[in-house]
Amino acid sequence: MSREKTAQLRKFIAPFEKADVKASVQQLVNTIPPFILFWFLAYQALDVSIWLTIALSAVAAGFVVRTFIIFHDCTHGSFFKNKKANAIVGTITGIMTLFAYEKWKREHSIHHASSGNLDKRGVGDIWVMTIEEYVEASKWERFKYRMYRNPLVMFGFGPLFLVLISSRFNRKDARKKERNNTYLINISLVVLYSLLIWAIGWQAFVIVQGTTMFIAGAFGIWLFYVQHTFEDSYFEDESEWDYVKAAVEGSSYYKLPKVLQWVTGNIGFHHVHHLSPRVPNYNLEKAHESTPPLQQATTITIKSSLKSLRYKVYDAKNKTFVTFKDIKHLVRNQNTAVE
Repeated sequence: MSREKTAQLRKFIAPFEKADVKASVQQLVNTIPPFILFWFLAYQALDVSIWLTIALSAVAAGFVVRTFIIFHDCTHGSFFKNKKANAIVGTITGIMTLFAYEKWKREHSIHHASSGNLDKRGVGDIWVMTIEEYVEASKWERFKYRMYRNPLVMFGFGPLFLVLISSRFNRKDARKKERNNTYLINISLVVLYSLLIWAIGWQAFVIVQGTTMFIAGAFGIWLFYVQHTFEDSYFEDESEWDYVKAAVEGSSYYKLPKVLQWVTGNIGFHHVHHLSPRVPNYNLEKAHESTPPLQQATTITIKSSLKSLRYKVYDAKNKTFVTFKDIKHLVRNQNTAVE
């Protein structure tokens, strides 16, 4: 993409980078109260049927995902114009979604600054190995990678790891502000959860909150995974890497039914978001529809996105994802050579 086209693309996007206080407040109103309502209904339904509780918890989980999108926008400073307002709402929604605001803010900014860069992987990303890396890795490293990319692990244990471990502890290089924010959110969670357990009992709490957060977490990981893992996704070495190409070619347009698009806060327009994180979620679709070049981004549907489960290792030479089966012979040859 030429400099002229890049400049033009940014010019097209600029009008949509402005936060609208009215739209933001409206989104808070149509997201957080419904979540609380469905959570309460799920609890009440325990006297009727455990299956009704699970169904209502699944609905509550949808609002958790939508709450996370608000949290996500706050970390980018795009939900409100005021920095302090973003920090306050971001911390509150971080408590609701079990994510540490300042910690996630820093890690996610690194993800945006390095997405698709083969030389800068490792922070805020899905673990991706190239064919060469996988073949040359030790048997233990290959085993860990295969387990990580296993859907049962990624979408089953992944949510538990994120909320119980990853989000609860600061990185070694975290600054004071980040550390204090994580401590604040952890303490708030202990107090809030203790009060809820005291009020409704630990069994009811585990069933309702556990089901809600597990479904929300699994769905959230799926959204993040599928929008960067498609057959011809963009990955380049540092010397060839380009931010705009990484945004438009390395992030998909996940075309979802309107209900799911609403629940996921338009995050399906991921290519727009990566091009300009300053665009609030409620403006992503408008930016996409108003910018013809963005409409050329890779489009995936629910049906076609399921294919991404097969994509395990990146072929840097042919610029595509491949399966473990595709490179089985290479691993066999490497093992033979080592022996």
